Amino acid sequence: MASRVQFPRLLQDSVRILRCDKNRNRNSRRFLHHGPQDPRFGLLFDIDGVLLRGRTPIPAAKDAFSKLVDSQGRFKLPVVFVTNAGNTLRQNKARQLSELLEVQVDPEQVVLSHSPLKMFRQFHDKHVLVSGQGPIIEIAKNLGFTKITDVDTLRNRFPLLDMVDHKRRKHAPCAFEQYFPRIEAVVLFGEPVRWETNLQLVLDVLLTDGRPCYLPKEVPDPHMPVLACNMDLMWMAEAPMPRFGHGMFLQCLQSVYEKVTGKELKYTGLIGKPSDLTYHHAEHVVETQAQQLGLKQVRTIYAIGDNPEADIYGANLFNKYLQKKVAKARAKKAAQKAMRQVELEGTVTAVVEEVGDDVPEVLGCESCESILVHTGVYRPNMEETQERNAYRANHNGHVHRDFKLDPELKKPAYEAEDVNVAIDMIFKIESSH
Repeated sequence: MASRVQFPRLLQDSVRILRCDKNRNRNSRRFLHHGPQDPRFGLLFDIDGVLLRGRTPIPAAKDAFSKLVDSQGRFKLPVVFVTNAGNTLRQNKARQLSELLEVQVDPEQVVLSHSPLKMFRQFHDKHVLVSGQGPIIEIAKNLGFTKITDVDTLRNRFPLLDMVDHKRRKHAPCAFEQYFPRIEAVVLFGEPVRWETNLQLVLDVLLTDGRPCYLPKEVPDPHMPVLACNMDLMWMAEAPMPRFGHGMFLQCLQSVYEKVTGKELKYTGLIGKPSDLTYHHAEHVVETQAQQLGLKQVRTIYAIGDNPEADIYGANLFNKYLQKKVAKARAKKAAQKAMRQVELEGTVTAVVEEVGDDVPEVLGCESCESILVHTGVYRPNMEETQERNAYRANHNGHVHRDFKLDPELKKPAYEAEDVNVAIDMIFKIESSH
């Protein structure tokens, strides 16, 4: 078996906990299951592979959540569910989680892969083609989009475009094709049901600059904006092995576009984990919850996931941003102190300019700690061949093409057998502060 990083072990209550990259000494007392009395931290939970396998709760999940709520079933600290699922509405996902985990989950606690699209207001008034499954038109409307066409509607308006399935072919063109308004952007919410139809029609729209009834004189360069949500190549359901995710569909679309045009497909925005944009949005939700609970400012966010190349990569990427923010704030504070000292001596200095003016007055969250559990995509006992390790060392692996390869970002701050063990570990860490 190829070697991998060996993490130091902590044995608590006969449960194995793995800790990596930090060599702090821990005492041997039992975990405080009731949790810190005045929490200064928040929790981000991935769902598939951490809490659920398809629609089946992972046994450790209910035990973990019993420690996070009071006697009335209300959360005692900020808890946010951050998932790359994008083919559903927040209220539906919250209802599903409430039923399966037997706790009250509010829609405001759910961050889906497409949630940050609310901030992309420059596209809300454009005519967009949306791809995915489920109530994607309603999802798009809830996000602020006003002119929406889905792939099925486009297929019905242009019946000669979809030719792969012989049984679905229509030979009579629509008489109103030429009056169809030009599509101005493409929004990819999640994996569709009929990949061949979506690949063909999305490609048609890109190559014709939004006018699929016309033969283009040349390939548009640059092509129209493309916004993609959920980059997960694989995800964990009830099956023994991971299933294809939307990242696999994106891989197909990129390959087809490059094969046909000789050019690379460019994304205007990539939304969902591991994008740090998703974690910025989740941080805002955590801080809002802390205020509603009457808690002090959140100092640390713990992000619990099962996928090193989505959950862990994204959390660590966001942590890098937070560390830079903290360093800038401390530098500004030191500079201001130095300037006051100089002013006392009768001199004026411009030392503050050296650290920049973009440092926030309030630090907010200071760190995002990643925790990898062993109940989903990642399995510690899976054999890694030398060939596979060599390939992954020089390629992005499951990480999307547009994210810079940094193997260190795939390494978790902590590992735990399951989410229940992870919660116990977090309580122990926080109780020692």
